[in-house]
Amino acid sequence: MSEQSLWRKVIKMIGSIFLTLLVLILLLVLYLSMTEFRPSKITSFTVDDEGKSPLKLGEQYRAVSFNIGYAGLGEEADFFMDGGKGVNPTKEEVKKNLQGIGEILTKLDGDFTLLQEIDVDSKRSFRQDQRVFLSDYLQDDQGLGAYASNFNVKFVPIPLPPIGKVDSGLVTRSKYSFNHVERISLYSPFKWPVRLANLKRCLLLTKFPIEQSDKELVLINLHLEAYDDSGGREKQTKELFEIMMDEYEKGNFVLAGGDFNQSFFDREDLPFGSAEGHWEPGRLDESLLPKDFQFLADERKLPTCRSVNIPYDPESEEQGFFLIDGYIASPNIKVESIETKDYGFKYSDHSPVVLEFQLKEE
Repeated sequence: MSEQSLWRKVIKMIGSIFLTLLVLILLLVLYLSMTEFRPSKITSFTVDDEGKSPLKLGEQYRAVSFNIGYAGLGEEADFFMDGGKGVNPTKEEVKKNLQGIGEILTKLDGDFTLLQEIDVDSKRSFRQDQRVFLSDYLQDDQGLGAYASNFNVKFVPIPLPPIGKVDSGLVTRSKYSFNHVERISLYSPFKWPVRLANLKRCLLLTKFPIEQSDKELVLINLHLEAYDDSGGREKQTKELFEIMMDEYEKGNFVLAGGDFNQSFFDREDLPFGSAEGHWEPGRLDESLLPKDFQFLADERKLPTCRSVNIPYDPESEEQGFFLIDGYIASPNIKVESIETKDYGFKYSDHSPVVLEFQLKEE
């Protein structure tokens, strides 16, 4: 075989491989486009309060907000999106983390439990419905709670090995009766085709009746944009504030809690550092909030989140910390205390934040 013939064969083989890869990519994009999660702006859900009691004015309640990181981001985790090397956790890690999270939730015993990044059918967490698993640790009368999906992709193709199928979102559980649940879609900064395998952020809004009152407690569970520097997170925050103000003007009590992916304090005022060269949250802009609304974070300034560029190592200069989980409350909510619970990031890359509060009597 001549050298010229050999080169023709090599070029033809390379061309065939390239064409095959191109066809596969086009088929994947087509499949993701056809199966794309396209939620409405507002999706209402059927409510079954299972005969629970309504809330009462002047009584003290406890809210627990916890981003559980789909039980895949415990102390051993480093994650490629944060600059680490890991992709999916092992089955043993998910089991250990989920059991630990359940034990924490049992100990904290919230009247209202706001969970973020909870999987219901995802390859990364071995297709376990984590709502069902955690229901064994919480009071039976809380049921599975209200659920709103914010990450629903048939196949996430990155990195290698790929993440695969994801169905994950927000869960709000309560010991008390609720009469209205809706998923509210938020602005998405991602365009086609990037949005096909990305999160569709939302608010999970739940309304609770109050005994001998025509007012309601409006509880908003949230997880705002993380990996975006185009202003999408700030637009989502404005949308949240507008909804909170609208409900407050109706006379309702309004409480929003979760993972804001924005710092409650200026970086220079925090007693811990960030991971240089890695993701850093912006500052939550209090000036955008309506007058007398309350930004609520633990004044001890304990971190509520760690960077996942390395396995947890508080002594390493590469380990970053953030304070991005907390609450915002309307003026008619009396705050008794707020506390970040430090469990050493053993089971999640976030810490739970506990709020004790009352609905003020007129």
